[in-house]
Amino acid sequence: MAGAAEPDDAATACSRLGAADSERVVDGMVVGRSGPRLCRQRGPSSLTPVKPAHPSLANNSFKPPTYRQRPPRLPVRPQPMTPETIKVACSNCNLRELCMPIGLQPADLQRIDEIVATRRKVKRRETLFHNGERFTSLYAIRTGVFKTRVTSEDGRDQVTGFQMAGEIIGLDGIVNDHHTCDAVALEDAEVCVMPFDRIEELSREVTALQRHVHQIMSREIVREHGVMLLLGSMRAEERLAAFLLNLVQRLHARGFSQSELVLRMTREEIGSYLGLKLETVSRTLSKFVEDGIVAVQQRHVRIVDADKLRRLVNAPAC
Repeated sequence: MAGAAEPDDAATACSRLGAADSERVVDGMVVGRSGPRLCRQRGPSSLTPVKPAHPSLANNSFKPPTYRQRPPRLPVRPQPMTPETIKVACSNCNLRELCMPIGLQPADLQRIDEIVATRRKVKRRETLFHNGERFTSLYAIRTGVFKTRVTSEDGRDQVTGFQMAGEIIGLDGIVNDHHTCDAVALEDAEVCVMPFDRIEELSREVTALQRHVHQIMSREIVREHGVMLLLGSMRAEERLAAFLLNLVQRLHARGFSQSELVLRMTREEIGSYLGLKLETVSRTLSKFVEDGIVAVQQRHVRIVDADKLRRLVNAPAC
């Protein structure tokens, strides 16, 4: 058509625009007072396109990058906690020689497995059972250390014993069907719950189990006699020496070192058990360190001279 203007190429159009507005074209970008901008292409698509300043600006369009999305995670359903899922077999327990009869026949051992109802976890400073609580079960300690205590009428606590893995606690409740002390965990612990009515029923049929229960009770009586001797006729050095020797001997029977131990109880609790003041326990331990008998670093105790420690306990009377 007459008078129709021929299409200009992109560079010419941008040059004319730049001349009218004091702008210039640099690498396809219009640079002027208003700042750089992309020179827009005019005319048919057969014309040579302007080279963009960035590949993402090709054809005057920007395509955002795409990201691969992870498939959604399926929710994990926890297994229901039932007596079957948390049941522990005594026949597979590495502490069975400490808290179960030895030399049982496979059939009898399988029946004893049925005594253990569940396992129970006890957090540090939590109470397994309270004074006055109804007695229903004995507890075999799998891991951890407990202390038993009684409270006087004026509110004072007296530590009556320390129990560790492989030992049975709860015997105090047999006499009148109620516990007469508190059992407190000194560290995170786990116990096997053994209903006493099942123990009584099976003891009538498995004589080895009945004898073992009698041995546990007899052992408790012997321990009480030892405590009476310790409190009644021993000096402070003898009490603490006997306590350390007894503790390391029990730990060694469970596979631990016979010369090193970590005290799970505080010095105040040791003093309560031994009938000593806190200051006396600390002073006596310091004297043991000065004499080269033990080495103490916070709660870690290493017996340096076990023979000398034994001589303290078995010192001849003056």
